[in-house]
Amino acid sequence: MKIVYDSEVDALRISLFDGKAIESEEVLPDVILDYTEDGKVVSIEVLNASKHIEELKDLDKLVHTG
Repeated sequence: MKIVYDSEVDALRISLFDGKAIESEEVLPDVILDYTEDGKVVSIEVLNASKHIEELKDLDKLVHTG
């Protein structure tokens, strides 16, 4: 699992495993799931992340920022 927060675009991406996403679906406002060919969720992306996760301002100290 890999977690990356990009402060320039205010997006948080959680990659669950290495795999190629072939389809994406916005399941909630600003929450996108990426699926592999066989329908497994490969990653989760949260757009406008700082609006959704108050503690995000400290997150860039804990994980790699892109």
